[in-house]
Amino acid sequence: MFVEAQEAPFIALIDDDGHSAHLLTRMLRTHDAPEVMHFGTAAAGEAGLATILADTGREWPGLVIVDLKAHSGANLEFVSRNHALLRQKGIPLAVMTQRMDRECRRVLQDAGASAVFFRQPQLDAYRHEVAAIVSFWARHQRLDAVGM
Repeated sequence: MFVEAQEAPFIALIDDDGHSAHLLTRMLRTHDAPEVMHFGTAAAGEAGLATILADTGREWPGLVIVDLKAHSGANLEFVSRNHALLRQKGIPLAVMTQRMDRECRRVLQDAGASAVFFRQPQLDAYRHEVAAIVSFWARHQRLDAVGM
């Protein structure tokens, strides 16, 4: 889904699993996150972000969350392709992934991920992780959040 007019702060979510995206969006909103703009594929996310970031008069996302499950390296590929543009615009890029060891997390961060969060199988643990995402978003808000 791509929404043309976006005036309020928002989070961009690139997630190729509709159920996962719906659950994460609901949980983010429960924890007082701003609106979530969902893109259902990596390509749709890249195209949507390119359009949004090209318009300096438009609100940009305060956070981009990537949770791609197409294949095991999908998140890493997305981060590698898109981190430079997002960093240039001052937008943090978070990855949501299965639990991994420190070395795998470091690879994502070295590729440009600002943060790595884990999918949690237990509901309470998932809530805690989503609360951490919202806290991360809040700490990284730009004072000049409309275009640059």
